[in-house]
Amino acid sequence: MAHEHDHHSPGASAAIVGEEYWDTRYRESDKVWSGEANDVLAREAAALAPGRALDLGCGEGGDAVWLARRGWHVTGTDISGVALERAAAHAADAGVSDRTAWERHDLAESFPAGEYDLVSACFLHTFGEFPRERILRRAAAAVAPGGILLVVGHAGWPSWQEDRPEVDFPTPAEVVDRLELEAGAWEVLLAEEHVRVQNRPDGRPGTRTDNAVKVRRLSS
Repeated sequence: MAHEHDHHSPGASAAIVGEEYWDTRYRESDKVWSGEANDVLAREAAALAPGRALDLGCGEGGDAVWLARRGWHVTGTDISGVALERAAAHAADAGVSDRTAWERHDLAESFPAGEYDLVSACFLHTFGEFPRERILRRAAAAVAPGGILLVVGHAGWPSWQEDRPEVDFPTPAEVVDRLELEAGAWEVLLAEEHVRVQNRPDGRPGTRTDNAVKVRRLSS
């Protein structure tokens, strides 16, 4: 998986979450994510004509580089400067630096400018207080006419986690509802849950249920 900002966790404090927290997490290892594109993004974007793309929570750049290799001009954004440095290096290694740009944003405070043919928010979860719904509505507003918004997120705790605090994991229908899309201006192309295999902390396989929402802004 290219990147996945983990969801709320027991003991996590909103006060410690921010650029410093994520920079520290990335510095703990040379590589946090696989470097490959998220499966859902690769499947849903494969047939799209390349244009301008925005990758929210881009991490080390797996999704953004995958898109750039296919002709997209991609802006990747993350709260961690360390992650963005790695993403830029990944793009350089892949020969797509000319089709990628990297911007540091705490999406609760700021958002990239412009309109995009694809806005992707894959596993845009984090610890503590996080205005995810407001950010996703802002993401929808950044979609150009005829463009796509793709939202992939967790639908529940992983199979192996015993301590399961009360956390709001919205259903696909709730994700769509909370986007508050203008009636008649959008088409829902996908809204479904899916189960995938994910390795447990001890390396053994487990399962996790995620959901995916794909909506298209109509051209007129």
